[in-house]
Amino acid sequence: MSKNIKIKLHNEVNKLSDFERIKEESNYLRGTIVDDLNDTLTNGFKGDNYSLIRFHGMYQQDDRDIRIERMQQKLEPKYAMMLRCRLPGGVITPKQWLKIDDFASKHTLYGSIRLTNRQTFQLHGILKNNLRKIHQILHDVGLDSIGTANDVNRNVLCTSNPVESFLHYEVYSWAKKISEHLLPRTKAYAEIWLNQKKIITTENEPILSKTYLPRKFKTGILIPPHNDIDLHANDMNLIAIAKEEKLIGFNVLVGGGLSFEHGNHSTWPSLSTEFGFIPLNNILNVVEAIITTQRDWGNRVNRKNAKTRYTLQKYGIQKFKNEVENRSNVKFSSIRPYKFLMRGDQFGWKKGINGKWNLTLFIPGGRLRDDVNQLLKSGLIEIAKIHTGEFRLTANQNIIVANIDNANKTIIENLASRYGFMVLRSPLEENSMACVSFPTCPLAMAESERILLSFIKKLENIMIKYSVNNEKIIFRISGCPNGCGRSLLAEIGLVGKSLNRYNLYLGGNTIGTKLASLYAENLNESELFDKLDNLIQLWSNKRQLNENFGDFCIRYNIVKEIKNSILDFWN
Repeated sequence: MSKNIKIKLHNEVNKLSDFERIKEESNYLRGTIVDDLNDTLTNGFKGDNYSLIRFHGMYQQDDRDIRIERMQQKLEPKYAMMLRCRLPGGVITPKQWLKIDDFASKHTLYGSIRLTNRQTFQLHGILKNNLRKIHQILHDVGLDSIGTANDVNRNVLCTSNPVESFLHYEVYSWAKKISEHLLPRTKAYAEIWLNQKKIITTENEPILSKTYLPRKFKTGILIPPHNDIDLHANDMNLIAIAKEEKLIGFNVLVGGGLSFEHGNHSTWPSLSTEFGFIPLNNILNVVEAIITTQRDWGNRVNRKNAKTRYTLQKYGIQKFKNEVENRSNVKFSSIRPYKFLMRGDQFGWKKGINGKWNLTLFIPGGRLRDDVNQLLKSGLIEIAKIHTGEFRLTANQNIIVANIDNANKTIIENLASRYGFMVLRSPLEENSMACVSFPTCPLAMAESERILLSFIKKLENIMIKYSVNNEKIIFRISGCPNGCGRSLLAEIGLVGKSLNRYNLYLGGNTIGTKLASLYAENLNESELFDKLDNLIQLWSNKRQLNENFGDFCIRYNIVKEIKNSILDFWN
């Protein structure tokens, strides 16, 4: 390995990260959160509590558009909380949705609901005095926000699959089982947010430990041939293997992830590594063993090197795999054959094998709100009032109205049309994605969600110019290099470098099995679209029959294919 990408992963000679102290001293995630809730002099949380509330599914944010103005006025930042629901597999009932929507309308600063690419929803702009209210509403409808942030297993993803309903139901049930199995055991959430009395007992976290995981951990379940959750963005992936339309087990892949730090060559993205096949009766043991191995072996000194992919690099894939086998008392067998043919969502009407209908609706930037052009938030309310099936939130920030009875199909189609869901969109827009970024994300370096549609329009005009506007390109924007927009799995990926400037990555493929490579750095908007104009023209003129843009960029040597991310990403 070259000198510039060597990493220091040895906990023994270094001081633990302060996050480890915070967790150790938190009394199983309680801290002094209750004291801060009772403090009316500030709208924020102080000290360790700023980090601890994340374990309960919330981030403290402020409006960055007015941060400097408030500083000049000697006012504290305009603090409000973002809450992320735990929703394994993205399934939510219409009744639950109506309750969430009502709260968003009445008790948030923005009034909107944000669908995330972690297959759940976020509510932005919740004032501190309304936090217990939303947690109690979630509890009343059978939901919660436990473990949707910080150093735990996050919301478990699951292929949305609007057609194969029977297999989807089986796989979805495993998403729920795994989510429940890996949850924190502490009663802190119920005590703080649901006003349940503390039971005098000896607490412990048998899976996560008193100091929980070294870093966040992401899990996803897929049904081939559809890679609609981007498996290579997850620490652990289970690929469903069926025999005679019955689920028999999972191929297990470990160590995917997309985050890195600009200029820090000790950080890099990585594709997942195949470990082997596990039958259903052993899957919880293996999942737990993977989590506990990462718990015990992961880096607790440097959080930038604390994700599972760095643990695999430090100890070696075979050693990590052997440890999982020893802990679970289960041996991996050979990977069963599987193949991915597509990713993204299948928009419009699809009839399931159970005879019911499914309608996949595109949500621009994942943001459900009403504006002068569309009334998407109101439209979904009207659909929820009459829908007798469920909603499935997708890992691409869209929503499926699933299991629609024949009697309701025409009614729901009319509602979707009336409220602006059925607008004809280009393949580029349908395959776009952006993280939230400004004004609420504290890590944002450049705009993302707010400029997504304008950037799409500019790119569409270029594609029209060169007669490739009917082609699909996976296009994504991230406001920083933390990977929330999954830009490094795009054919064209933008990663924020500073205000109004982006690094341009090219060369991902349409099925999500290749990382994109850096093409140009620190581009402003004009420079970015000048380069894209030249690239799209070249693709139009020189591509092979039906060759996708990302594949063309690799074949034509515009960027080099990343075969080993540790060696190739920074070179």
